[in-house]
Amino acid sequence: MKQAYEDMSGKIIGGLEAGGTKMVCGIWDTAGVMQSRILIPTTTPEETIPHMIDYFKKWKIEALGIGCFGPIDLNKKSPTYGTIMRSPKKEWSGFNIVRAFEDALHVPIGLDTDVNGAALGEVTMGAAKGCDTALYITIGTGVGVGVYCNGALVHGLVHPEGGHILIQKRTDDTFEGCCSRHPNCVEGLASGVAIAKRWGKKADQLADQPLVWEMEADYVAQAIANYILMYSPQKIVLWGGVMHRKELFPMIRERVQKLLNGYVCHPQIETDIDHYIVTPGLGENAGLTGAVLLGVLALKGDGYVI
Repeated sequence: MKQAYEDMSGKIIGGLEAGGTKMVCGIWDTAGVMQSRILIPTTTPEETIPHMIDYFKKWKIEALGIGCFGPIDLNKKSPTYGTIMRSPKKEWSGFNIVRAFEDALHVPIGLDTDVNGAALGEVTMGAAKGCDTALYITIGTGVGVGVYCNGALVHGLVHPEGGHILIQKRTDDTFEGCCSRHPNCVEGLASGVAIAKRWGKKADQLADQPLVWEMEADYVAQAIANYILMYSPQKIVLWGGVMHRKELFPMIRERVQKLLNGYVCHPQIETDIDHYIVTPGLGENAGLTGAVLLGVLALKGDGYVI
């Protein structure tokens, strides 16, 4: 973080991890030290945005980085850049979150998806530090995948939607899936919402049900095996509300090895997978840290690389 703040003397940077249920706002000083962190419930833009604007104005920030739930338009050449597109949170569909803060704060704004922001945080100063290709996967209410590949966050036609890759449904699973678009995507079968709908109880009420976690580990492992084959990441950071059940990690690691079946020949997967699929080094602050770094990039200009 200190390297990222080189030549930033006197600057105060704001970060916003914009989530579907809560907005996490934070302030970093020039030494990369968090000075403040608050949570604001995500309701409507009309209710939520003014509270955040007041917070950032109070700190007189020099730049703001936003890691936002999506889908969101990240193409800076697009007339709708910064707009949340067709969100399940209907009040936010069509809302331009970048313009709202630019108009109010008059500072540079950096933007990416919330999971890409978390990936940036982890490769900069977390569990994936030093990697030039790494993934941040969150398994919670939904499933999101942040992709940092060859030293840069991945965009493209839109941005990665790794939570919606199609996986093979188990023969003992009669659940129809909870994704309105895909009957067998990883979010539809393995998210926290899917667990609750399939079993009639939330995940934290199913601790003593082995089949729940065997099925969950299988679906998450299928997704991870596909991500490994596609991106060949040097580290996979796995988190989210569902993954707070730490016993899932060894089950997922073992299943990933079986699914790959020796095809990817590397010691990190074959003999050291415990240090390959890991929890975040930044804990719950991965997304917020990444958002601040997006603010640093916005202030330094597009040519600067952390």
